[in-house]
Amino acid sequence: MVTISSAVKGFYGNYANFKGRASISQYWWVQLYLFIVVCVLAGLAFICSGGSQQGFGYWFFMVINYIFCLLNIIPSIALTVRRLHDTSRGGGWYFIGFIPFIGSIWVLILMLLPSTQGDNRFGPQPF
Repeated sequence: MVTISSAVKGFYGNYANFKGRASISQYWWVQLYLFIVVCVLAGLAFICSGGSQQGFGYWFFMVINYIFCLLNIIPSIALTVRRLHDTSRGGGWYFIGFIPFIGSIWVLILMLLPSTQGDNRFGPQPF
């Protein structure tokens, strides 16, 4: 069973690894982790500013938030590609997300699909 800590360790351990497979639980645990960190940093920015979006505290935490997001772009793309591999789809399916309106919904649906049982052309089934 995949825990949030093992999923996050695997996320950063495979920083730019676009090969292999990532299970559905690995993918969604990492998405939860990223969501929580971004919300906490944004909340700290809001608290430090008193809701005014001004002052050093607000900008400090927002800059940290932006840096965090930028540092996680490549590992997030790599994780999404590995998740697509787990559903027996090539990494090129990632670019469907760039189609306006429908693309991001399509990629979300692909991320919700169950894993291919057993080995596939992208490697062995993740645990």
